[in-house]
Amino acid sequence: MTKQQWEVSMIRYCEHVGHSIALEVKVVYPPEYMPDHPPRVVARRCSNAMECNKMDKVTCAWCGTNPDYRPF
Repeated sequence: MTKQQWEVSMIRYCEHVGHSIALEVKVVYPPEYMPDHPPRVVARRCSNAMECNKMDKVTCAWCGTNPDYRPF
């Protein structure tokens, strides 16, 4: 059976919110009977995305509101 989990890929300082945030990736690991396949990244998110999405202005691609701006 495959295993999915969120892992922290990097921690960066975000100028938009004024503190450090964690950039996370959702990794899907292959089942035990398919050990030759590498893990796959299926999603990305920011640990502060909920707070950023409540603000009036668009933020960045990690929060999902501005796909053209990638600050990191």
